[in-house]
Amino acid sequence: MSHHGEDGPGTRLPEGVPPLRPRWLSRMIRVPRLPGHGPWRHRLNKLFYVAAVVGTGVSLWAYWLTYTDVRDRAASEDEIAAVCDGLVDAEAAMDLRGGVVRASASADDKDGPGVGAPPDSCLVLRDGEPGRADRLVAVRVRASDDRESPEVVGDSIGHEPFGRREYRDRRPEDPTRLADHAEPRPLGDGRLGDYSDNSVTVRVSCASGKPAVGLEVTATTEYDDVSDEDRRILAGLARGSAEKAAARVGCAARLQPLPERLDTPGRALGAPKAARASCAWYGRHLDTAGRGRLPDRVLEAPTGGGSRKETCLLAVSPAGVRAIGPQLTGDSRKPAENALGSSPWWMRTASFFDAGAASVAYDEYRRYGYLEPGTAGGEKDHGVWWASSVCDGQPALHTLTVSFTYDDVVLDRLPALFRAYVDDITRRRGCTDVTFPEPSAFTARR
Repeated sequence: MSHHGEDGPGTRLPEGVPPLRPRWLSRMIRVPRLPGHGPWRHRLNKLFYVAAVVGTGVSLWAYWLTYTDVRDRAASEDEIAAVCDGLVDAEAAMDLRGGVVRASASADDKDGPGVGAPPDSCLVLRDGEPGRADRLVAVRVRASDDRESPEVVGDSIGHEPFGRREYRDRRPEDPTRLADHAEPRPLGDGRLGDYSDNSVTVRVSCASGKPAVGLEVTATTEYDDVSDEDRRILAGLARGSAEKAAARVGCAARLQPLPERLDTPGRALGAPKAARASCAWYGRHLDTAGRGRLPDRVLEAPTGGGSRKETCLLAVSPAGVRAIGPQLTGDSRKPAENALGSSPWWMRTASFFDAGAASVAYDEYRRYGYLEPGTAGGEKDHGVWWASSVCDGQPALHTLTVSFTYDDVVLDRLPALFRAYVDDITRRRGCTDVTFPEPSAFTARR
């Protein structure tokens, strides 16, 4: 005798004999039986069975998607580890931006020099739609004395602090209200390195000497909406890569632990009188010298006694530009018009200590002009002036950069301003043998 389901064709079962179902289906599908009799009960029971089967299918589909995501992420981590030669913590990189399922990597793009064990840099990309990938994070390793990839000062394309982010959609009405990125803040007391809103740099001292030699590893996100959690991940990634890079070149350095908390760096500029950290010297200078055509905005960062890099960003607001404009004559008026749009007026002071002073240069279309420790001078064509000192037995460099359209406007004020800055930072850091540029360095014309 053949048996079929309740509604299927075939011989009817004897009364009282239940229809046959596979036992495994009965175990998977447990639905309530409705009380009562009649066609409604029969139809609703069928509906419950269908819903249960659909729900089981959806659960199996969700499980399959989870499985493929886990599989794809594991494969991506393996690829990153292989391409980056173990330099980058693939799991940490893929935890950025709330977690990434699929990623790829490219390495050794020759942006930096070899440090004994390639790659010098590694870029991790988030894979999206087929054929499309977004840059996620870049990790770069350089030697502190690297002459092909120096710390860049001076006003050059790619190193402006304003406009590159805001101008993507439209020109802002107030171009100096927000900097593209925060000024570097010390990790702890600064000996470990520094961090910004989108990057973390960890420095490793490998050998003593004058100057000391070390490694510098920078992890930089390649997107704008960087969260505090992203920065925490980025810091761990940079420190881990620094340990690996140091081990590969035989640098037996012990790195400090990361701070428990990284305060959110701000990009908004404020008033000079409110400065209390790396720009405090500027507020005091204005108290004695007056502002005149000097900047009326600052962006500072906390100072650290062990920092190998310390900066202060100064800029002129639109109101400040409009107040200065009537004082200018002839060809000097044009820079004031440009300062309200594409060429904001700004200047930045930056000091480099210990191994950080070994490779500092201004950029002349990728042909670098190096600032040698122990020297002082100025290159007005590149908007940079520098002084030297010795701090804790190591050479240090102190620099001033002024934007291209602004230097002529404030040239007569720069000698006193630069001296005020260098006097302040060398006193705070206990430096000696301070060498200033000659007055003629501030009067050279283009």
